[in-house]
Amino acid sequence: MVFGKKDNLVGLDIGSRSLKAAEIVDSKRGRELKRFGMTDIPHGAIEDGTINDPEAVAEAIRQLLKGYNIKERNVAISIGGYSVIVKKIAVQTMDEEQLQETIHFEAEQYIPFDISDVNLDFQILGPNETNPNQMNVFLVAAKKEMVDDYFNLANLAGLNPCIIDVEAFALQNAFEVNYDTGNDNIALIDIGASKTSLNILKGNNSVFMRDVSLGCSQINQKIISLVDCSFDEAENLKFGDNPDRLSAEDLKGIVSSVVADWCTEIRRALDFFYSTYPDDQIKRIILSGGGASIDEFRELLGVEASAEVETINPFKGVYVDDRFDPEFIKQIAPQAAITLGLALRKVNDK
Repeated sequence: MVFGKKDNLVGLDIGSRSLKAAEIVDSKRGRELKRFGMTDIPHGAIEDGTINDPEAVAEAIRQLLKGYNIKERNVAISIGGYSVIVKKIAVQTMDEEQLQETIHFEAEQYIPFDISDVNLDFQILGPNETNPNQMNVFLVAAKKEMVDDYFNLANLAGLNPCIIDVEAFALQNAFEVNYDTGNDNIALIDIGASKTSLNILKGNNSVFMRDVSLGCSQINQKIISLVDCSFDEAENLKFGDNPDRLSAEDLKGIVSSVVADWCTEIRRALDFFYSTYPDDQIKRIILSGGGASIDEFRELLGVEASAEVETINPFKGVYVDDRFDPEFIKQIAPQAAITLGLALRKVNDK
């Protein structure tokens, strides 16, 4: 059997603190990890999804791909944050072609931006549960300026961006190929450097999404305010690298304070979901991102949300050979979920 790779894409996750790239190929072993690498980017080069220094980020992307011998130029990238709106709406039942013609009119009442400033996409989910004459539609709106910035960044790095996905959908993709979703309500929560995203699934359908401006950089900021250091120094202190400068007790206090804030905000988002779906209990929470590795956060969230909390392993359904250090793969797994979700996409995917 010949396994072609012509329609494969490199998944490139462009975060505010780091870049991650992954390449997955179809082999006789099934899905196989061919390449994976990550690198930091300069602090401030990307903030809240805004690319402040495209040349520095493009150079970091080039060095990342070169350093890990990733030669494929076709990539899937993702965007998120407040410049992206994802909403489930109900519209009059019609075929996809008709909806394509009317989606701008339908979207105007749900989008807090000028409709001419956004790119729109949609997915028909099926009949509405309460009105037989309507259907449910997932509406996705992304500010054109942001889409253009990320598209141009990829071009600047010498890449061909074939797909620009939404981060929450990339994470959902990674989850669905590795886990049995069943019929339970599952919350996917990604804690990144500066943003936390929540995506609640019923079976394979996403029914609720929310982004909040909370993340691991809050720990850095509290360290900076306590010991007066640079952001990069705070990043090292966060991992207990210099106990003389920041005691284990002070670090624990900072982490406890930050994760308590995370849990409060997540609880608020879950309460909002319950106000819309009062009979749908969330029994399982899957964490990803850098914050997923914090034991205290997982334990506190489990208590706050009355749910079973686990950390995602996006490599679970992917063959990883012994070229990759198993300890590194295990350690990096929660942060690699969006990258893997992007790498699973194909050139001609919708």
